[in-house]
Amino acid sequence: MRTVRVAAAQYPIDELPDLSAFEMKLSRWVAEAVGEGAELLVFPEYGAMELTSLAGRKVAADLSASIAAIQEVMGEVDALHAALARRHRVHILGASAPLRQTDGRYCNTARLFAPANGVGIQQKLLTTRVEREKWRIAAGEGLRVFDTALGLIGIALGYDAEFPLLVRALAAAGAQVILVPSCSDTLAGYHRVRVAAAARALESQCYVVQAPTVGEARWSPAVGGNIGAARVFAPPDRGFPDDGVVVMGELNRPSWVHAALELDRLAAVRRGGDGLNLRHWDEQPGAHRAPIADVVRLR
Repeated sequence: MRTVRVAAAQYPIDELPDLSAFEMKLSRWVAEAVGEGAELLVFPEYGAMELTSLAGRKVAADLSASIAAIQEVMGEVDALHAALARRHRVHILGASAPLRQTDGRYCNTARLFAPANGVGIQQKLLTTRVEREKWRIAAGEGLRVFDTALGLIGIALGYDAEFPLLVRALAAAGAQVILVPSCSDTLAGYHRVRVAAAARALESQCYVVQAPTVGEARWSPAVGGNIGAARVFAPPDRGFPDDGVVVMGELNRPSWVHAALELDRLAAVRRGGDGLNLRHWDEQPGAHRAPIADVVRLR
């Protein structure tokens, strides 16, 4: 049976004295997950905002200045992720960051690092009110499914997971696993993403892995409060939990949450489950309006 062992981070935002402290932290987290057998590691949305602390409290306390400041270190940060993916022979979805585009806009960007040096990029396509009105984060472009040694993987960053057509497009392009990094400063915000993730697993008959930021970082106006628990969802169908919850973490406790994703079992449900939501999707009025995702080889 094809099985992918995934680790979803309940990741704390720390105030870091220097880049070497971040290198130690990330290396420790990756080594811990790998030690438990993980092949796919998922860090949360906006977890990279802890890097704003490297510029000092004055800059970190200024939202615009802090977003600009982390651009200076993202090259080194991505190189570290790539090195860890190579060293441990794992796939790592790094914590997302607002990255400056060539036209000066900032887009919330996730990067999936493969062991063979490949990097897959997925921008957030729909931004929340906070991102639009306070952060000035622009909507990204492109919807991609990554063809990896572990299988076909899609990414829906936070709010994107709350929109069925986006995840449906990923599933239609073959994705069996959808990664949902999230960042919420209220319990309601966390549950909006959680409920959406469960719904997407049902509709598209896929695994959905939610990984949140947790804990307080009062020095940061961007990620000062973080509430959540990692969860892995599957379709509530034959061979899966009745409520669709494969595993869930303890709310707000920094940790990894591990699960085994059984891809053959998922394929069997898609072929002949009690529900055939993926197959019957196109029978809905308006179903043809779903976007199309590109498949990108990442091996």
